[in-house]
Amino acid sequence: MVETHEAPGGARPAAPAVDQALTILTHLARQRGPVTAGHLASSLGIPRASLYRQLAAMVEHGYVVHLPEESRYGLGVAAYELGSGYSRQQPLARLGTPVLAGLVDRMGESAHLAVLEGRDVVYIVEERAPRRPTLITDVGVRLSALSTASGRAILSALPDAQLRATFPSRAAFESAPEGSPRSYRDLKELVRVTRRRGYAWEDGSVTAGLASVAVPVRDHAGWPIAAIAVTFGSRRGDRPWLAMIVESVQRDAAELGRRIGARRA
Repeated sequence: MVETHEAPGGARPAAPAVDQALTILTHLARQRGPVTAGHLASSLGIPRASLYRQLAAMVEHGYVVHLPEESRYGLGVAAYELGSGYSRQQPLARLGTPVLAGLVDRMGESAHLAVLEGRDVVYIVEERAPRRPTLITDVGVRLSALSTASGRAILSALPDAQLRATFPSRAAFESAPEGSPRSYRDLKELVRVTRRRGYAWEDGSVTAGLASVAVPVRDHAGWPIAAIAVTFGSRRGDRPWLAMIVESVQRDAAELGRRIGARRA
């Protein structure tokens, strides 16, 4: 049945179409991947004629993406940008700052928190370690998601349908920096390797002589809303030290996810 939301005082929603659209978006956000219209109709109890009208409107505005080959629907780029808008309004930065400060204290290296906006990442928190190299990843800086560890971490955690919607054609890769994926096939391989490894990695793609590792921060629906990264000199990337820093970043990414309401694994 449809989850209805009562107005103050127990009244029914004054705008049932809006309530229905938000119910659809909320349900899509809680799925592990795109679903069929039949699934939505049966799960939410929405008549098909009404459901298709709602989906058509949300596809037009970018909040839902239709995958015709699979006959499925998933969240669109506009829905993801709502999450980025939330991040820009400070709660994520406020919750993330003490987590990153503790990470820097333990590791002695600079750390940052970034969110995805379109095909770029925007840095919303940076904690610099004493006597470490100056970084270009200051708060507000925008860089290609394809070249940064933070961007690669978030992209690797997106459902395949959302990844394709974000990079729909070869033209989407034309402005990517040197050393970044130059096609969707290259991106899929990078995502495959990153998912298997459990963290994202870049070495010299942003700044020569510096490398970074990053891990996505997931919300209550498992959606990657940000990434925590640590940057260090390339020479420090030996196996024992790298394993230690990856474990620490993974732990702090899970802690930040818990703070924003993610389910504990």
